[in-house]
Amino acid sequence: MQRIYEPLAYSDEGRAGCYWDSTVTPVTDPPLQGDLRADVAVIGAGFAGLNAALELRQSGAEVVVLDSGYAGWGASGRNGGFCCEGGAKAKVSTLRHQYGANVLADWDAAQTASINYVDGLLSRYGIDVDRHSHGEMLLAHSPRALEKMQRSGATVINREALAAQGIKGPEFLGGIHGPRGFALNPRKYIDGLAQACRAAGVRFAFGTTVGALQRIGSGWYLTHSTGSVSADQVLVATNGYSSDDLPDWLRARYLPVLSSIMVTRALTPVELHAQGWHSDLMSYDSRTLLHYFRLLPEGRFLFGMRGGLASTPKAEATTRARLRANFNRMFPAWAAVEATHMWSGLVCIMGDLVPFAGAVPGQNGLYAALGWHGNGVAMGSYAGKIVGQQMAGTTVSDPWPEFMGRPSRRFPLGKQRRMLMHLAYLAYGLGDRM
Repeated sequence: MQRIYEPLAYSDEGRAGCYWDSTVTPVTDPPLQGDLRADVAVIGAGFAGLNAALELRQSGAEVVVLDSGYAGWGASGRNGGFCCEGGAKAKVSTLRHQYGANVLADWDAAQTASINYVDGLLSRYGIDVDRHSHGEMLLAHSPRALEKMQRSGATVINREALAAQGIKGPEFLGGIHGPRGFALNPRKYIDGLAQACRAAGVRFAFGTTVGALQRIGSGWYLTHSTGSVSADQVLVATNGYSSDDLPDWLRARYLPVLSSIMVTRALTPVELHAQGWHSDLMSYDSRTLLHYFRLLPEGRFLFGMRGGLASTPKAEATTRARLRANFNRMFPAWAAVEATHMWSGLVCIMGDLVPFAGAVPGQNGLYAALGWHGNGVAMGSYAGKIVGQQMAGTTVSDPWPEFMGRPSRRFPLGKQRRMLMHLAYLAYGLGDRM
């Protein structure tokens, strides 16, 4: 495999302290042994892969899902649990300029539809995900960010009103409440989804690493650690855990980015009062290298950030120390509260800063779905459903912006493209201080 991070990023070590793992027993199946035939092979048991598999199985296809770990081993089982708008990193002005106002309206409708889709899945399959939060709160971290909010035309909640709502911190100067979305336990969601897939007849092969993907005759041939799979169609849904040669078309079109999270012990009422934080809203700050956080239903506090540039033991320790320092600065009353869990994972950025979900050009029967830019709970799920419909030949009637089917341009520097982040993060960090 041709991956661009150090081995630790693709091992169990990075997720060893994941809080969500303590809340469920993972859905697991043994690795495949020998050769297998299926209508569709899905590589990646995350939000996109499982939703596509469910859609395809409901259309009558024989589906096998392969993953080197288990359902939700990657970003789908270790994220912050924000089921919210998002999925693209491109600015609204850029989308409007490149694709037009009509496509921009389709994108907005798709974001709403993605949240509603997950909401419907939870109800349909009775998945208890510890749901809470009516929408999300964007918080201004600086006077300049507050001024930008005020110029946007949105209703800005001032510092005093935020504090009255139980959102208080030395950096929070104002905020904008977006009413769409909700918070959830991502492992409970992904495991419930895996159980729904199994009940529908989807086959799983966990602990199965696909090493090669070849077009042979009218179908596809996948070789893995203990055998092979032949299929008419293949979906690659590996997101930040992709490989540049699986398939070769994917080479340098995506850029994995590290995100780190900590969860504290349960906070007491006295501690909550001392900080002035009582809200259960999903929240994030206005930095480009953003922080995201929320009070969990069990009283623990989740805090995450972007910014790691390497995945070695030393780099991981440095990033976690910075994560803790940022938490202490933003929530000073909790500086002595221990973090019981810390972990990291890879989100995925695309060259055009918009997701890709659709057919791979010139490769009949090959599809890909990836690039949620750190907001994959809703959009990754929804895109999986849509690409599953495309593969099944079903008419797509839900909102679907056409740019999501356009292949992203490649990042410069090829396998050395991580070097781009050093300069970008330096610039972002300087801008975030203003």
